[in-house]
Amino acid sequence: MKKVPQISDTEWKVMKIIWEKSPITANQVIDRLDGMTDWSDRTIRTLLNRLVKKEAISFEKDGREYLYYPIVTEDECIKEENRTFLERVYGGALNLMFTKFLEDEALNEDEIEELKQILNGKKNRKE
Repeated sequence: MKKVPQISDTEWKVMKIIWEKSPITANQVIDRLDGMTDWSDRTIRTLLNRLVKKEAISFEKDGREYLYYPIVTEDECIKEENRTFLERVYGGALNLMFTKFLEDEALNEDEIEELKQILNGKKNRKE
């Protein structure tokens, strides 16, 4: 299994754009983030370089521009974030996290039914 890099909150914003549209140039990333953040062009280019060093993205040279593309999928990164959150906050105990969320969050009938179906599906696979 390949190692999924730790991605900071700011890097997530850049990654979401790259996952959505790649290959993509630095200027296109900058344009997409315009109005969403107050980051300078230089800051965004620094974030791109960090993500390259972390091996979350890579690039190909196209003339005078670099085309960035993801090396890791969004799903892989989400799973890694979930795993590290679960370990850090709940000591890896999924049942404690699940119980706490269920106690604290208001759920409508559709959400409750969806959770029941997911749990029944898990139960049936184990039998």
